[in-house]
Amino acid sequence: MRRLTWPLLLLAGCSNGPQRVVEERAFTGSAPRGDALLRATMIEAHNRARAPVGAPPLAWDATLAADALRYAQELARTRRFAHSTGVRGAVPEGENLWTGTRGAYSYAEMAGHWVDEKRFYRRGVTPDFSTTGKWQDVSHYTQIIWGRTTRFGCALAVNASDDYLVCRYTPPGNVVGEAP
Repeated sequence: MRRLTWPLLLLAGCSNGPQRVVEERAFTGSAPRGDALLRATMIEAHNRARAPVGAPPLAWDATLAADALRYAQELARTRRFAHSTGVRGAVPEGENLWTGTRGAYSYAEMAGHWVDEKRFYRRGVTPDFSTTGKWQDVSHYTQIIWGRTTRFGCALAVNASDDYLVCRYTPPGNVVGEAP
């Protein structure tokens, strides 16, 4: 077992590249992993964030999870961290990305980084819904709470040093001129 300190966390910030955050943490071993745990944790975290804003619960979608897995594996293989381009899946899909030191973060912490963007959220239409003036500072959170989104799926891929989490959503959120 290795001791991890100072794991690196990256959140995709769409236009300006990933936000780099270093968090102090002493951690022995790796966070628990597995498809069933990922699914249960993501469903709980997403729907817990949606409830206070009156958004209906999201349903897990195996096809979206498979699309997410394909892209997560590409990110892990190439070590590139950027949103996908072009068509995502058979129907339009939104996307949230997360990466950090391999095994250093639980699934709940990963989703929690997205949900924590709520602190910069203000009611408004896309892209005018951030107290910082940068829509990218809340875009993971707004995708999670987007009222018209009904289904989602997530997957994790790893390489020697990093975890890559991808979640896909349909219908996609963050539509310019619309409110979450």
